[in-house]
Amino acid sequence: MEQIYQYAWIIPFLPLPVPMLIGLGLLLFPTATKSIRRMWAFQSVLLLSIVMIFSMNLSIQQINSSSVYQYVWSWIINNDFSLEFGYLIDPLTSIMSILITTVGIMVLIYSDNYMSHDHGYLRFFAYMSFFSTSMLGLVTSSNLIQIYIFWELVGICSYLLIGFWFTRPVAAKACQKAFVTNRVGDFGLLLGILGFYWVTGSFEFRDLFQIFNNLIYNNEVNFVFVTLCAVLLFAGAVAKSAQFPLHVWLPDAMEGPTPISALIHAATMVAAGIFLVARLMPLFIVIPHIMNFISLIGIITVFLGATLALAQKDIKRGLAYSTMSQLGYMMLALGMGSYRSALFHLITHAYSKALLFLGSGSVIHSMETLVGYCPKKSQNMVLMGGLTKHVPITKNSFLLGTLSLCGIPPLACFWSKDEILNDSWLYSPIFAIIAWSTAGLTAFYMSRIYLLTFEGHLNVHFQNYSGKRNTPFYSISLWGKEGSKKSNKNFRLVTLLKMKKKGGPSFFSNKVSKFDENVRNMIQPVLSIPNFANIKTSLYPYESDNTMLFPILILILFTLFVGFLGIPFNEDVDILSKWLTPSINLLHKNSNNSIDWYEFCKDAVFSVSIASFGIFIAFFLYQPVYSSFQNLDLINSFVKMGPKRIFSDKIKNAIYDWSYNRGYIDAFYGTFLTAGMRKLAEFTHFFDRRIIDGIPNGVGLMSFFVAEVIKSVGGGRISSYLFFYFSYVSIFLLIYYFLNL
Repeated sequence: MEQIYQYAWIIPFLPLPVPMLIGLGLLLFPTATKSIRRMWAFQSVLLLSIVMIFSMNLSIQQINSSSVYQYVWSWIINNDFSLEFGYLIDPLTSIMSILITTVGIMVLIYSDNYMSHDHGYLRFFAYMSFFSTSMLGLVTSSNLIQIYIFWELVGICSYLLIGFWFTRPVAAKACQKAFVTNRVGDFGLLLGILGFYWVTGSFEFRDLFQIFNNLIYNNEVNFVFVTLCAVLLFAGAVAKSAQFPLHVWLPDAMEGPTPISALIHAATMVAAGIFLVARLMPLFIVIPHIMNFISLIGIITVFLGATLALAQKDIKRGLAYSTMSQLGYMMLALGMGSYRSALFHLITHAYSKALLFLGSGSVIHSMETLVGYCPKKSQNMVLMGGLTKHVPITKNSFLLGTLSLCGIPPLACFWSKDEILNDSWLYSPIFAIIAWSTAGLTAFYMSRIYLLTFEGHLNVHFQNYSGKRNTPFYSISLWGKEGSKKSNKNFRLVTLLKMKKKGGPSFFSNKVSKFDENVRNMIQPVLSIPNFANIKTSLYPYESDNTMLFPILILILFTLFVGFLGIPFNEDVDILSKWLTPSINLLHKNSNNSIDWYEFCKDAVFSVSIASFGIFIAFFLYQPVYSSFQNLDLINSFVKMGPKRIFSDKIKNAIYDWSYNRGYIDAFYGTFLTAGMRKLAEFTHFFDRRIIDGIPNGVGLMSFFVAEVIKSVGGGRISSYLFFYFSYVSIFLLIYYFLNL
């Protein structure tokens, strides 16, 4: 067992050769490297699979022995300063390692087909492997400085992946927004790390916790200062996990490819903030009021994320706000001290949300065959509907993920969310009411997303498109030339133009035509690009290829069964609690988690009833949109006015405006912060040029002016000079005389 732990240092570094070799190959042998590009995807999956097996082996050892292993070596040694690097293997590390590797493998397999049409294919896998290295290094770090280094590497990877299609202005702005917003939290994290080092003199977790607890016990610290340092540490988690008020970057991050959203913005990177708070829980739990502050931020984020998701049109942004709300549940649980519940929900949510994002990617992949590569159209749920018979596997997988997130038993999220909801009653009735009502909102907006996307009739038939089909080659490689105008022409819907001449259906007129059921069989792919024959063009969506469906099916199994990991059936201590025993003991808590099945069933009936009510309201409001109307004008008016049957116009408009305008928080930042900073910069620039530089420049200018005047007075006669000299002396003497009277 000790030998296994000694080789745990390879966990973060095993995926690293892939980005290094890809970069070196594209630099030295670009043609050969691109010709064998599928090999790099295989290597990425293989190396991450080895890490997954190693992580699972470590987890089994921890469950059996409840052990924690740490190994450090000195890096910088000075008289008063010592910095060590190392790795820490405990239950929290093993849980995060398994999440990162399992979801990462599924996303890499999925991406092989999803990104096959993109010339940035190799760059994508280089970024993804480097992200895996950074994230694994983060969760295995043994001290705060090491965490901060990998924390920044994760931020760099996020910046690169969000802006993967950086030739699109909206993607470039999104990655910049994510980078700047996270810098706010990261600066606070750095200040908090330095503050606690000043108090304790150590960066190592074990020494830090022990020294700080002794200082608290002996009342030898300034509570105001350490509370401020704790808030600054928490600011890093707030930014990374998209908690209020630094959540504004997450919906814009959906401009990246969908596999990126599934990996780093649903299951792993956004969980880094939850990981940091869980890692520092022994520090936070002894500081007065900081736990209340964490739970307050969590409950605000829970409710805010749910309300912002209510009326989103973009399927990925709706899921992004859902992620924000669920991360708020985890933060709320940590603030309440429910360490086990928070990590349990972290596990179940990661697999369920990864399933939903990969399912949305499959839908977007299918919609691109109708509207071209246009995110505003291929991701717009209003243009979808009726996809059930065209993408049945994707539909069923998305339905399972939706029901799991709604909290329907026996799916994964039901077990973990129910624990958090029950714990909230013991903590604060107000927080409990908000958390339970948000559970109903979650069921509503997730059901809305499902109904708009899959049920009813295919709504894209009623849209009026210009006929211009954009090329999917949006990205330009950092190592070579990318898509050309020629490839763009190959993607135009030539077949549709021919059908229009024959009187068939058309996207180029306002006239609504009915589609023959045999039309799809008449349409043939019109692509002529080598190596990209798997891209289809048709009048109807089609199911994704097997390489995209396989990860979805595996994630279905996780969504169905991973929730049973935390249920105590025959023993008072369930598997998850036994796994987390070392961490729970570090918090001085009892690791037993006995369950009263009567109370559990009673609470479960209540939570399922709330979720069912939300599902019913969503079905009542949005299902008729696609089953009762066949006219474009009626559909458009019903989409806008549908909920009017229940809500008044004022309330309905307020709800939709709140959601569409992101709670006006982005506008507030733009008006007061961004505009205010610009005005401050303009004032500072004016003060610097006109006042700071103006004084010495004015003195110099006056000297030059006086010299010019004196030069013009001089005539070359000594008598004149003597006259002016004695005149000035007389004047100064008179002034001096009168001043001294």
